[in-house]
Formats: sequence, C-alpha cells, structure tokens
Amino acid sequence: MLQRARHNTVVETIFLLVVAVALAVLLQAFAVKPYKIPSGSMEPTLHVGDRVLVNRFAKRILGNEPKVGDITVFHPPVGADDQGGGSQCGDPNAGEGKQTPCDRATPRQSKQSFIKRVVGVGGDTIAIQGGRVIRNGRMTRESFAAPCISGSDICDFPKTIRVPKGYVYMMGDNRGNSDDSRFWGPIPTSWVIGKAFATYWPPSRIGGAG
Repeated sequence: MLQRARHNTVVETIFLLVVAVALAVLLQAFAVKPYKIPSGSMEPTLHVGDRVLVNRFAKRILGNEPKVGDITVFHPPVGADDQGGGSQCGDPNAGEGKQTPCDRATPRQSKQSFIKRVVGVGGDTIAIQGGRVIRNGRMTRESFAAPCISGSDICDFPKTIRVPKGYVYMMGDNRGNSDDSRFWGPIPTSWVIGKAFATYWPPSRIGGAG
C-alpha cells in the first residue's frame, strides 16, 4: 500500500508539472508575454534593458483596439527594416527629408517587434511640430516625450496627413531618436501584438509601463 501511495504521488507530481508548463505556455501565447527594451527610442518612459509585460489577451481574444496613449508592441512594415538606405515610406513624397510625415506604409509586415506609443488612430489627422504631435488640429499634451530640436527633418513634419481607418500611428517618446511611423507609416491594427502594462525589471523600475 505504501509503495502504491508513493507511486501515485510521483505520477501526480509529474502530472501537475505538465499542467503547469502547459498553462505557462498558454499564458505566454494568449495572455501575457515579457519583452526587453532594446533601444532608447522610448526614453524617458522606458529605458534600455527594461523588461515589460505585454497584455496580448485583450487584443487576441477580446479584440480590443489600441487607443491614443497606449504603449504598444507590434510588427512594423518591412519599410522599417534596415535595407541599406534607412526606413522606407510607401509614399515617395513623404517621410524623412520631406515636410510630410509618412502617410502610407510599405505593404508587407516585418518579422521584427517594435514598441512605441499610439499617437493617432484611424480617421485622425496628424502633423508634427518640434517633435510634438498636432492631432486633429490641436497640439497634444505630451509631458512624457523627450525634447526634440525644432527645425530638423526628424522633429518637424508640418504638412497634415490622415490616418486610414483600421490603422494606428506610432511614435517613440524620444522624438529625436526614434525610428517610427514618421518614416515608415501607420500600421494596421491587425499587426498589433498587445499593450505594455507593467515594467517588472530591474527592481528599481517596477511599476506601470507609462
């Protein structure tokens, strides 16, 4: 009887470990996934090396759409990939070196994952002055954004564009050092992975994701 009880305990332990692993895999696949911040494009909100938790459940299962102000992980267009000439806009008359922020992405999705802030959604008009977003004709309050030197190709895009329905416009908080929608365009909401909701590492940075 004692041997059988021990055998049952071993089987139960193995079964519980299998269930725990399966639940962890499912949690990461459908609910919450960790990401490491690779660059300074989201400073001062997120620092290089910070680890954040991303809520995939709301997007994948509930179908919640990104909102202005959300810090979001997503796949950019292939125009964001380094192809020897920097980022590429789907519109040759917009993007870096032009007066117009990129209004149309290259059509295919990149395999990379980026993290930026949503600054415009479908139907919004967008222009940029001194790194600050002018949304629907009004200068937005962006206390989270790092200063950007006005007068540069990176900081000023005074000509207005409209974000297509079903798309979002993404920008890093470090407006003077961020490769974002200004240069490769808005992205379809279907390319959004989820919203970053917490920083869990390093310990001194534990808290909300901004």
